[in-house]
Amino acid sequence: MMDFIEICSTCGGQCCKDANPPLSQKRLEILFKNGVERDKIHFGKYVHPKAKEDGYCIFFEKGMCTIHRIKPETCVAGPFTFDLKGEVLEIYIKTESICPLVRYLKENEEAYRVQFEIAVEKIITLINDLDEQNLSEILKIEEPETVKVAEIDLREFRK
Repeated sequence: MMDFIEICSTCGGQCCKDANPPLSQKRLEILFKNGVERDKIHFGKYVHPKAKEDGYCIFFEKGMCTIHRIKPETCVAGPFTFDLKGEVLEIYIKTESICPLVRYLKENEEAYRVQFEIAVEKIITLINDLDEQNLSEILKIEEPETVKVAEIDLREFRK
């Protein structure tokens, strides 16, 4: 059986196409400090990396993320995504048709637990770092091919 990294690197970047991961002001500062040029960022209803004509993230090159070590929180969260209902953070996992890593995680309890914890941490960081307008726009995005896996009371994580 392939491992986590092998699966992620062989799927062709399905999660890097039409994704538009949100960027907080803190993440923007990290990107800019590391040489990312402002013209690679879309400043619209919410801030996210621009996409190339084929729909792939501007940072996706030759099957890899060129900003892997500083990539956006939702990219690190991997197949986990979120919604917010008041103070309840709903965590979802994408379907296997969207992310081949999902099967691996479902078959490997420890890998699932570790990735879930990383995802929750990164998602909470993102939510805390986004301004109201950007968060509001992000929450409008539908992600139909997902399954809810957890609900977390955010009051204990708020700054």
